[in-house]
Amino acid sequence: MTITPPALSVFEALESEVRSYCRGWPAVFDRAQGSHMYDEDGHTYLDFFAGAGSLNYGHNNPVLKRALIDYIERDGVTHGLDMSTTAKRAFLESFQNNILRPRDLPYKVMFPGPTGTNAVEAALKLARKVKGREAIVSFTNAFHGMSLGSLAVTGNAFKRAGAGIPLVHGTPMPFDNYFDGTVEDFLWFERLLEDQGSGLNKPAAVIVETVQGEGGINVARAEWLRALADLCERQDMLLIVDDIQMGCGRTGAFFSFEEAGITPDIVTVSKSISGYGLPLALTLFKPELDVWEPGEHNGTFRGNNPAFVTAAATLDTYWADGQMEKQTLARGEQVEQGLRAICEEGSGISYRGRGLVWGMEFEDKPRASAVCKRAFELGLLVETSGPESEVVKLLPALTMTPDELDEGLRILARAVRETA
Repeated sequence: MTITPPALSVFEALESEVRSYCRGWPAVFDRAQGSHMYDEDGHTYLDFFAGAGSLNYGHNNPVLKRALIDYIERDGVTHGLDMSTTAKRAFLESFQNNILRPRDLPYKVMFPGPTGTNAVEAALKLARKVKGREAIVSFTNAFHGMSLGSLAVTGNAFKRAGAGIPLVHGTPMPFDNYFDGTVEDFLWFERLLEDQGSGLNKPAAVIVETVQGEGGINVARAEWLRALADLCERQDMLLIVDDIQMGCGRTGAFFSFEEAGITPDIVTVSKSISGYGLPLALTLFKPELDVWEPGEHNGTFRGNNPAFVTAAATLDTYWADGQMEKQTLARGEQVEQGLRAICEEGSGISYRGRGLVWGMEFEDKPRASAVCKRAFELGLLVETSGPESEVVKLLPALTMTPDELDEGLRILARAVRETA
């Protein structure tokens, strides 16, 4: 596909240098539907990015769009802070009936600001308030957001440097398989907790991703997660699972921790909870942790009623009968087969993932960016992840058809061959 550089002068003149995705995908996008995006020059792109996991059900999903249009046309409340509204009630009832009750999860639901980092900030504040301690343990290569509290528990050196001040009260520990299986799980962590001379302040909580998305698609084993939950219980630390990118069905089950059979104390959810790409975030926690004073944590846009509407429609449409999980796991097997074939064809490439989140790691680290660049030229949107952008990351919509997945995998294979 021949792509003519778009007229980007207004973006370059007025928009901050902080912009990033538009540099890798130099097009001016105009429309999107399902798993395709279209630029203003008429080029079509298959989307293996899905809004960084915010569009699990595709662009402009017709069921969700209809619910949103109907709500807007009847002058439904758009902005409501944390006032009680019919839209919020419908979402809470749907969330309880389709998600919490079938899984026997006892969580209270908090609406912080509408982004993932808002949910993480609320989780960290609550853990510290409940336990009366400041320290939070996170893991190597973790990513939890770009505000200061979230950055303090994020591993990426480049992102942390953007804070401009010391990031305190966070302590990193090795993620699963960080030492390639040569060190017993949590040996270092538990020794520090029990040694009065270690210098480790007693943590209020541990925060973890079951699959590290930005960190390079690092998949924690179920047994590792169970051992972590047990350690937290024995050591009187709260367990926070950041399910912002891996929740809402990305790994198969609605929550990514379900496979491990654990019940975290606190869970953060955002990205695809609205289903439509509208900003919405939840902080979930066990009832006994609900020690907030009214208004102690708030935000002007914590009551995004249009997002409640599409979120309720999403849950009622896709999560009422259990079929979405089965479909995602089947689609994941299809992707795994495709990646296996790509890796067998070349050298210096490996793959890993769960459900519909996958990554290909390149020993020649700059090659991952070259693959993404060539894929864009061929009409496929994929991005890199990992501390040195050495992983090509696949996040197709959960609703993507088998034919669309095959098409994307063929384009990806060609991009890999042509950058060898």
